[in-house]
Amino acid sequence: MIQRSTPPATAEELRAAILDQYETLSKRLKQIARYVLDEPSAVALETVAVLAERTGVQPSAIVRFAKHFGFDGATQMQRLFVDGLLGSAQQGYGERVREFTQAVDNKAVGDPGQVLAEFVEGNTLALQNLGKVVGRDELARAVKLLVQAETVFIAGFRRSFPVAAYLAYSLHQADKRTVLIDGVGGMAVQQAHALSPRDLLVAVSYHPYAEETVQLVDAAVAHGCKVLSISDSLVSPVAKPATQVLQVREAEIRKFRSLSASMCLAQALVISYAFATGADAGARGGKKTRKK
Repeated sequence: MIQRSTPPATAEELRAAILDQYETLSKRLKQIARYVLDEPSAVALETVAVLAERTGVQPSAIVRFAKHFGFDGATQMQRLFVDGLLGSAQQGYGERVREFTQAVDNKAVGDPGQVLAEFVEGNTLALQNLGKVVGRDELARAVKLLVQAETVFIAGFRRSFPVAAYLAYSLHQADKRTVLIDGVGGMAVQQAHALSPRDLLVAVSYHPYAEETVQLVDAAVAHGCKVLSISDSLVSPVAKPATQVLQVREAEIRKFRSLSASMCLAQALVISYAFATGADAGARGGKKTRKK
């Protein structure tokens, strides 16, 4: 591993350095890197002991991680993230989720109304976080990839499939040439043989990442095809090789993971594409208007 001699000056510089060096890190340092990327507020506010517990490593590994990126120690690294919190009373998403999960798990399951209220609250947190994590520029770049692609191939397996299917359906309605890679008969990789540098693969996958999606992303990159990844981590196996990543962190209520934030992001993508190309008539409500 190559150790930096000069530490990053901002949290954004550290984030870029982590993404650049992620594959060269050891297993323990990768665990820390992922947490630093996903939970910057916690990194700013928690002690080294708490960070070590949450990342599943020894406190010495946190210090080693900081020194790898040129810092004197963990405290100096944490100061980068403190600046982003100054003047903001908002609690980090991860901490709010932990408190919500603890409160829910300590309750006995009551009537269906209680269950609905729990899912509404959990998904509200996820949707609020989505608006902060996915920036305007990232979304604009993703829409540009959709506009420029000759054909959009879409892949999402297991729990990601509803998001992929919705994207394929809605883009069809917006008159975009779209292919849903469904992997019927175990033919997912074979279905990707038509990928070319003129096309775009939209890959949707969350931990634990579907092997079929990982293989498709690798195949797309090998074909020179651009990849738009929708995933829960910037360093997931479907995100690292991607041209553009949109990060979504879904709610998990009583061990059931939602897709509300992903569906919201998918809708925003399709509607933005429709307005960018003047095809909004086909994207609204799933119906095309006809002239009488």
